[in-house]
Amino acid sequence: MNSILQCLSNTQSLRDYCLHNSHRRDLNNNSRTNTALMEEFAKLIQTMWTSTSSEAVSPSEFKTQIQRYAPRFVGYNQQDAQEFLRFLLDGLHNEVNRVTVRPRGTVEDFDHLPDEEKGKKMWSKYLEREDSKIVDLFVGQLKSSLTCSHCGFCSTVFDPFWDLSLPIAKKGYGEVSLMDCMRLFTKEDVLDGDEKPTCYRCKARRRCTKKFTLQKFPKILVLHLKRFSEARRTSKLSTFVNFPMKDLDLREFASENSTNAVYNLYAVSNHSGTTMGGHYTAYCRNPSSGEWYTFNDSRVTPMSSSQVRSSDAYVLFYELATSSRM
Repeated sequence: MNSILQCLSNTQSLRDYCLHNSHRRDLNNNSRTNTALMEEFAKLIQTMWTSTSSEAVSPSEFKTQIQRYAPRFVGYNQQDAQEFLRFLLDGLHNEVNRVTVRPRGTVEDFDHLPDEEKGKKMWSKYLEREDSKIVDLFVGQLKSSLTCSHCGFCSTVFDPFWDLSLPIAKKGYGEVSLMDCMRLFTKEDVLDGDEKPTCYRCKARRRCTKKFTLQKFPKILVLHLKRFSEARRTSKLSTFVNFPMKDLDLREFASENSTNAVYNLYAVSNHSGTTMGGHYTAYCRNPSSGEWYTFNDSRVTPMSSSQVRSSDAYVLFYELATSSRM
């Protein structure tokens, strides 16, 4: 929890949203929605950034609220940082969602539209229901294309994503690059045998190829390295993934050509140890000074940017480079 809170606290736009009390304007004060989680989160961020003492701040009030929202976090068992982040962002989003009355679900057929158009329509449809500062910052759009090997028909689906879980590429010994992991995540998969989907045009189950591309890049890109295997929850990959600190260029994964997709790293949630017993720390770049710090429970120490890459890196936080945001 501490590790993820520090990463979010150093997310400049989110920090400023809390420091300027802008979240107050967005709080859903209708009786159906609880707003205590956002309130406690903002209070915690404010205390961390405005307190003059060098004492550590206890997030116990905040913990009480996240437990109410997601009972799986009751107690002090080991939890997964990426799952915690997912639940927390979801909870914050619900409390500051600008949509107070969701429209009735209507089925519209966008299949006749060109992909770029279809992606835009699907995105505005998403925003009709889910629209908050959290979405402004963290949510992107993934395009999944299914091509029938028999008739060549390609059907596309567009889905919002809050983070990307990247498989760790296997490359003999030594290290892999973050780009290797991205390429593995987006590489074409063949769906055959039991997995064969029904082709829209052939009206029969056919061998197809499936591929992911990024349709819309979020302002804050969260990349989760899949170090824990889903089949054997007991094993952990400690492969060193070499990730760039600056100018991570993801244009080769974009569905459209003209996309701005260059990112700079500003925070990392690290997991050391094994699945049975581990410890989380955070490395974050201070948005005001640009200096890097290690956050380890109640200790904060300055660090050199050359120490940020390690084989403990688990969740990476990137921000869209400002030049490309214009």
